Amino acid sequence: MQETRQNKIARLLQKELSVIFQEQTRTMHGVMVSVTRVRVSPDLSICTAYLSIFPSERGEELMANINKNEKQIRYELGTRVRHQLRIIPELRFFIDDSLDYIDRIDELLKK
Repeated sequence: MQETRQNKIARLLQKELSVIFQEQTRTMHGVMVSVTRVRVSPDLSICTAYLSIFPSERGEELMANINKNEKQIRYELGTRVRHQLRIIPELRFFIDDSLDYIDRIDELLKK
């Protein structure tokens, strides 16, 4: 069970990461990256972010690009939250494919 402080930091990181991805993908037309969920480790050193990527066909390509630029994203996150956090957590990104899973279930139920 997560503590109150972990939840507050997770919400802060989710908000700031979503703004960062919104600015990054503004130049790429037809692509949207949203941060669906953020989990923070109990010692606040690791931040696990789940990303929903539209269109999902470009998900692997964008995830490779995001993982390659992880240090730059962490630096930008650090400049945004430097007054709230002493140590910026290490970032880990995963694809949140729950929407694709829901669509697949809907298709199966319609048959």
